[in-house]
Amino acid sequence: MSENEQNQSGGAPSAANTRGFTLQRKRRWPWIAGGTVIALIAITALAAVRNSNDGSTIGDAGSTVEVAYLESNPAEQAIVEYISTTLGPAHHVKVKGISLSDSTQINRSVSDGKIAGTIFQHKYWLGQVMEANPSFKEEPGTGPIFHWIFGVWSDKYRSVNDLPDGAKISVPSDPANQAQALWLLEKIGLIKLRDGVQPWSAGLNDIAQNPHHFSWVQLDLAAQPRGLASLDAVIGYAESFLAAGIPQSKLIYNPKSPDQFASVLTIGTRYKDTENVKNLIAAFNDPRLQTFIANDPRTRPIVLPTTTSAAGTHSAG
Repeated sequence: MSENEQNQSGGAPSAANTRGFTLQRKRRWPWIAGGTVIALIAITALAAVRNSNDGSTIGDAGSTVEVAYLESNPAEQAIVEYISTTLGPAHHVKVKGISLSDSTQINRSVSDGKIAGTIFQHKYWLGQVMEANPSFKEEPGTGPIFHWIFGVWSDKYRSVNDLPDGAKISVPSDPANQAQALWLLEKIGLIKLRDGVQPWSAGLNDIAQNPHHFSWVQLDLAAQPRGLASLDAVIGYAESFLAAGIPQSKLIYNPKSPDQFASVLTIGTRYKDTENVKNLIAAFNDPRLQTFIANDPRTRPIVLPTTTSAAGTHSAG
């Protein structure tokens, strides 16, 4: 993604392109006696056309279903591999992980039934995608699975209390993650959002008090690590900075985010009642996954478990 700096008065980032259509073929029947019989046969025929057109094998008993993760996130990869090798077999579903880099492609594939699910987004990010792509048919299949480590990074200061008046701070340019950044700043007490705004829907225009006169730079998540050297602080995900070779010591504040900003298993709405997807949901809800997230060395620097008991064994770094 290209770097996209915007100050508070700048325009919002453009929405993702939408693409999707439905083809319907009219059938001519010679004759059928009885209106009820006609209705039943028509319904059966339409269902057959739909199933043959989408080409999905998710509903086939014994088929292997794919779960996508972002290729830039080794923690997500480790989680899907654990589901594939351990929890999937325990819950009678064959799972294969698939690495993809295009978030819109992932969501379209889930909606179309090409892949069974993904874990790369929280439900408000999914809501943002659905608004931009009204043809997509997706929904959260589970509650929170894990929390990404998301916090304040700085190359100049060792504590958020050291940030000076007028500091130049980067927040994510996309609405869902920008809301999480503003929640974090309000939690610290550095800003105050206007009364009544929901933390997961807040934007820069919802800042009611900015007593330290911070200025804001909006950057795509992928561009944030490059901006660290020229900014006072950057608020973003550990996966982006660690992948860019920035040491975790530059993370100066990282509270556990609310469940609204935690990963969920996203599934295709039309496939949610298939046996494979039901079993996939059961695998991701298995308590053993939380213990794995808390202790595996690939997950520990990047994500946190959602359960308190598992989190007690976790330490970042």
